Amino acid sequence: MLNTPFKTLPTTTASTWKQATSIALFLGCVAIGCFLPTPSLQAEETAGKQWPASQQVSMDVINHQSFDQLLKKHVDKNGMVNYKAWHANPTDRQTLTAYLNHLSQANLNTPAQRNAQLAYWINAYNAVTIEGILRVYPTTSIRNHTAKIAGYNIWKDLKLHVGDSKAGLEEIEHKVLRKMNEPRIHFAIVCASIGCPRLLNEAYMPQKMEQQLTINTKDFFSRSQNLQIDTNSRTVKLSKLLNWYGSDFGADINTQLVAYQRYWPEAATQAVAAGGYRVDYLSYDWNLNAQR
Repeated sequence: MLNTPFKTLPTTTASTWKQATSIALFLGCVAIGCFLPTPSLQAEETAGKQWPASQQVSMDVINHQSFDQLLKKHVDKNGMVNYKAWHANPTDRQTLTAYLNHLSQANLNTPAQRNAQLAYWINAYNAVTIEGILRVYPTTSIRNHTAKIAGYNIWKDLKLHVGDSKAGLEEIEHKVLRKMNEPRIHFAIVCASIGCPRLLNEAYMPQKMEQQLTINTKDFFSRSQNLQIDTNSRTVKLSKLLNWYGSDFGADINTQLVAYQRYWPEAATQAVAAGGYRVDYLSYDWNLNAQR
């Protein structure tokens, strides 16, 4: 337990000339069409398919086994994905398509157990993300496909059919999963980047949900890209992910750190036990989480 309040380090602001340069570059890009849509993709893409109401089912009976087999085949123990092999394998591409079609059978108005809902939406997020990367592969980063002004944005514009609705990655994360009062979803959903938590090389299953969330949360904090204790500067350095979503773990930094420490390695917890540490956030690596 930490007994001295933590303070977040101040963020350095950009200089005036950099702001002016950015504005000039933006205006220039608008003039020459830098923000035109990605030629190979429409402004909105869909995954899955529409099912008639008579064939829609509860999330309780959605089967994640085919996705589990794909993850075991193409994802290693560190969460790195063999996109090259997956992209080149028509059978595995078709299996992923069939799985997404199966996810689309879920009826949002039919009751389902909470763990079945968590498994459904976590797997849906990860499967749609992988599908999105495979559609634009080869690529070096998901950020190459997240247009801010105009054109295709994988987080917003690749939508999964779910029953009679459609849901994009941002909707799944912010409007569904973050409202389920399980902040560890941030260590389960993966945005195809090295800076993300590892992609578990198995599908999330309702009957294993607590175990899987615990394992991947502990794995997250075991990696130096996500947690560093600098005893010289008395600083706890955390993944930028926890700067963006820390409020899901508690109203203030001390509450958040107590929540995190349940999953820290013992050595890290002991290092900060005396208190007096401050918090900083590490840079985020947006490079593709591809096997090298």
